[in-house]
Amino acid sequence: MTPATESPTAPSVERSPGGAGWAALAGVLAGGAGLAVAELVATVVAPGASTLFAGGAAVIDAVPPGLKDLAVEWFGTNDKAVLLATMGVVLALGAALAGWLELRRPPVGAVLMGVVGVVGVVVAVLRPSATPLWALPSAIGLGAAVLLLRAAVARLRPVPGGGEVSAGETPGGAVNRRGFLAVSGITVGVAVLALAGSRVLSMGSTAISAVREKLRLPTARTPAPPVPAGADLKLDDLAPYVTPNEDFYRIDTALIVPQVNPQDWALEVSGLVDEPFTITWDELMELPMEEHYVTLSCVSNAVGGDLVGNALWLGYPIRALLERAKPQAGADMVLSTSDDGFTAGTPLDVLQDPDRECLLAIGMNGEPLPEEHGFPARLVVPGLYGYVSATKWVTSLKVTTFDADEGYWTPRGWDALGPIKIASRIDVPRLSVPPSAGAVTVAGVAWAQHTGISKVEVRVDGGDWVTAELAETVGPDTWLQWHTSIDLDAGYHSLTVRATDSDGEVQTEDKAPPAPNGASGWQTVSVNVT
Repeated sequence: MTPATESPTAPSVERSPGGAGWAALAGVLAGGAGLAVAELVATVVAPGASTLFAGGAAVIDAVPPGLKDLAVEWFGTNDKAVLLATMGVVLALGAALAGWLELRRPPVGAVLMGVVGVVGVVVAVLRPSATPLWALPSAIGLGAAVLLLRAAVARLRPVPGGGEVSAGETPGGAVNRRGFLAVSGITVGVAVLALAGSRVLSMGSTAISAVREKLRLPTARTPAPPVPAGADLKLDDLAPYVTPNEDFYRIDTALIVPQVNPQDWALEVSGLVDEPFTITWDELMELPMEEHYVTLSCVSNAVGGDLVGNALWLGYPIRALLERAKPQAGADMVLSTSDDGFTAGTPLDVLQDPDRECLLAIGMNGEPLPEEHGFPARLVVPGLYGYVSATKWVTSLKVTTFDADEGYWTPRGWDALGPIKIASRIDVPRLSVPPSAGAVTVAGVAWAQHTGISKVEVRVDGGDWVTAELAETVGPDTWLQWHTSIDLDAGYHSLTVRATDSDGEVQTEDKAPPAPNGASGWQTVSVNVT
């Protein structure tokens, strides 16, 4: 039919609106709507069952240590947001490809999107705490995406003379653009309604926040000693002695923060024990609490990195819990499990050490644990990297052996014991804030948890070591600040720092990456003196 003879009574049939581009858009819209529906279903089934979050968790599980460290080095505590954004881009590109294929080679595009749904189902049901119901979000969401994709792309296929082109032909001629726009509008509407519904149903998160805000912590039977007046030098750019909760680093495997109501929480102590038991939140609140300042450090912390912080923790001694359970001979490890399925293997003798204040913590810096830091309860163990000790949202302690069980990161190539290495860091001066020539203040922090720091030294341009002055500290389980004054001429200089612990061991100069048992080496920074 020529333009001169086209029927004026069929305005819904017009020339192709871009063909492949519109099909790709249809794929993106359908995929987005499918993910939104999956999110809605997941709010009913379990937040961790959503296609995006279950898939992201699977990616985290599969990432080798080196790539994990690289992500943390590049993005720090924003690594999860970057992962989700990257997954979103990849899924959008895949959905666009599915739309294009559905137009050019039907039903290949629909099959591709269906395969993504099947993968989502498999990944979700294989999560540590999953049930068969975890298959529903991906199955329903991606099923809806397939239906919406096929409906939209069907309106893009030309219908010359009342017939359709074959699957292998390039679309041309007249298409039902109005029908395509209508289906696309429905798709967008489905996505918006699903997202709105999921937000309404996910008010549980807000509810847990409200519970936390109303919670009143018990008074510590054994309070922490006061922080000495000279512990915090209060210098600009120098990390404070006590890290505020909002600034405390967060590195864990949870893409979404578990929402645990204290009244639903319980801790099971089991395994190789004579008297296994379960303790509820109300029972825990009746026990005599202790306060301790403890510095925590992530094994992914690079030399000079900021994945370390010091806080006042309130909790009940893990040693006392184990005494109640009565571990059996031969046990040498406690496998702690988080509400989201994460596990950590901690040496039993460390948790039983009467000189090491290991806590089942419920408070942080005078308030209930922040949700992202383990509310309502977590483990705090001085002297061990968090991946083998600092389980958040903890729900069980299983007394076992290193031969029988492994924590989450051990089979992924990390050391099973995870003792923290001696470390020191330069915070002042910073390259971005050039000091003036003359006497320049150099300051930072150093830590050797459960041993303590006896000396910090600084050198300039590879010269002689200068001993810095140490600030006061609460005890060996926390970091301390240090400072010194060095005369520097104008120009660029390199500053190097090293620490010595209370046993006389000098921080090693040998450089090592975070994997498999923590980074080592002396930090060297450049400073431009004006």
